Amino acid sequence: MANTASARKRIRQNERRNARNTARLSRVRTFVKKVETAIATGKKDDAVVALREAQPEMQRAVGKGVLHANTVARRLSRLSARIKSIAAA
Repeated sequence: MANTASARKRIRQNERRNARNTARLSRVRTFVKKVETAIATGKKDDAVVALREAQPEMQRAVGKGVLHANTVARRLSRLSARIKSIAAA
């Protein structure tokens, strides 16, 4: 258990940051799920719109340190490739 005032404060800060980061990550997952759903239904227009909405949310997670930049770049690349493949099919 924390014995010093600074350690107790650090615990409080960590709890607040954890709650904030969890909410941000959940929000990103929700936006990505909307893209996935649009891709699964085969609606390219809806998928493109959903990806446009998801991209800033994912980039915001990078800026806040919730996700790594390369992780977001990889996910965006894979999602956009899957959207492009809808037209070919």
